[in-house]
Amino acid sequence: MTHATHTIPVAMAAIEITQPGGPDVLAPVQRPVPTPAAGEVLIRIHAAGVNGPDVMQRRGLYDPPPGASDIPGLEVAGEIVSVGRDVTRFAVGDPVCALVPGGGYAEYAVAHESNTLAIPEGLSMVEAAALPETFLTVWLNLFQRGKFSAGDSVLIHGGASGIGTTATMLAKAFGASKIITTVGSDAQRDASIALGADVAVDYRNEDFVEAVTRATGGRGVDVVVDIIAGDYVARNYAAAAMDGRIVQIGVIKGPAQSLDLFPMLAKRLTHIGSTLRSRTHEEKAALIEDLERAVFPHIRRGAVKPVMYRTFDLDDARGAHALMDSGTHIGKIVLTTRAARTAS
Repeated sequence: MTHATHTIPVAMAAIEITQPGGPDVLAPVQRPVPTPAAGEVLIRIHAAGVNGPDVMQRRGLYDPPPGASDIPGLEVAGEIVSVGRDVTRFAVGDPVCALVPGGGYAEYAVAHESNTLAIPEGLSMVEAAALPETFLTVWLNLFQRGKFSAGDSVLIHGGASGIGTTATMLAKAFGASKIITTVGSDAQRDASIALGADVAVDYRNEDFVEAVTRATGGRGVDVVVDIIAGDYVARNYAAAAMDGRIVQIGVIKGPAQSLDLFPMLAKRLTHIGSTLRSRTHEEKAALIEDLERAVFPHIRRGAVKPVMYRTFDLDDARGAHALMDSGTHIGKIVLTTRAARTAS
């Protein structure tokens, strides 16, 4: 194992979920600094993205995969301070961002080198921390599984969320014919339109099915990206075009309590879902390679970048989660560590 001049401490600050519940169950603790195994790198974290799966884990609804850290957090950015045996892609001192199966809400985390990315030119550490989980989730679900291609129309629920803003930007960059989003405020509507949405529907006082029908001349949309579920499932079927694809990324409103499947049959719809976290290192590596090839050129030229809303100190993860729960944010919420503050 190779070490940099940075002295790696024995213990680190981290955030622990003390029991299932609201933001108040997140508690600052001291944990041992992890040691990288073969093929892994140890990252001194500057910033960590806050995501919907973290909220689900906090509520006791999404356990970490076997062998993963119980510390929440699925995407980080920082510099490599130690490497395990057989690491060849990165070296100590490299600035990176990484997809991790857990452990991101901390000062250090280990990541498999194949799930670690060089930070694209033009992104800060904080922006880079908002990239891996969100961009890979959208790429996997909208493009690979949802089979989005140029000329398709798309309905994106939660248009102001990290997933929603990213899906909007990428759909625009890859030639969507029409982008319709759902939002919860005038500010979110304005932001969504600015990112490339053609129509932003305020779900508080508008019916998104009616809005989609108007916007598409009665045809419906080719792809629906849904983080909501609940009663949205049946309405997604109503909003979808013939041979449409509904991609289920989240279940914020819980399961559909009753569902008429006839519209799915009549419209020949495909309703699919997936999670990124439980995939193998190899599966994630293939996804990362595809993202770097297809999306990073757009990032490098400034056409696409994570939409940042607010940062919180690591110790105030409760505040970050309270903001997530409120649904009032536009884009990404990120935690920053002492390393980020000393570097700036």
